[in-house]
Amino acid sequence: MSDSEILTFDPQARTLEGKRGVVLGVANRQSIAYGCAAAFRFLGAELALTYLNEKARPHVQPIAEELEAPILMPCNVEREGELEAVFEAAGKRWGSIDFALHSIAFAPKEDLQGGLLDSSGPGFGRAMDISCHSFVRMARCAAPLMTNGGTLFAMSYYGAEKVVPHYNVMGPVKAALECSVRYLAHELGPRRIRVHAISPGPIRTRAASGINEFEELLNAAETRAPSNRLVSIRDVGAATAALATPAGQLITGNTIYVDGGYHVMG
Repeated sequence: MSDSEILTFDPQARTLEGKRGVVLGVANRQSIAYGCAAAFRFLGAELALTYLNEKARPHVQPIAEELEAPILMPCNVEREGELEAVFEAAGKRWGSIDFALHSIAFAPKEDLQGGLLDSSGPGFGRAMDISCHSFVRMARCAAPLMTNGGTLFAMSYYGAEKVVPHYNVMGPVKAALECSVRYLAHELGPRRIRVHAISPGPIRTRAASGINEFEELLNAAETRAPSNRLVSIRDVGAATAALATPAGQLITGNTIYVDGGYHVMG
């Protein structure tokens, strides 16, 4: 550009008006997926939400109504066809989508609360399938619907990069997830599909309650992070939604930390 040319910016670059997306993993109003879904909706997006099973539906149904989600479907990624059915429904209703978020993680209690050395083969495999490979399967379902490009999100944690006591089997699983994000970013980049791993600081969620000594993680995050405070699902949602807007169109393949700076500390 010339020295005299004035930079201008698209006024729609920070909104999601007219955009549509799928959010997997909303469990209740304390879940990270709810924080993200609420932020997507606040910026104008239309949403498809999922619930794990009929037991979970009463907790997610009011959220779907609050966020005016026209699609609410079961999605247990271990049940054949349920994940695919969600994206088929989104395709039939909208024709295309602009983003998809995966906020699903699981490890059997005995494998999560025991050391990695003692993890079982079946338990490790199940944790990897649900927490990592289901994200790859989600990308496979979502990519054909992203005819104008789009954004894929996976939820990770600092234990993927450094050893976090008591995170155990989920450390290697989340490391595989973050590596999958990079490879998918490479494969899908030519189709203008961006891929991100979002790595929040510890948050009191139902999933986190299965980690031994979780209060110690919270205390360490609050006292050692440069911000000296814990992050919330609102913080994670706002950062994630911003990356789904056109303003984030050339950001891809990274792990985005929303942890008050905790990850920079030695």
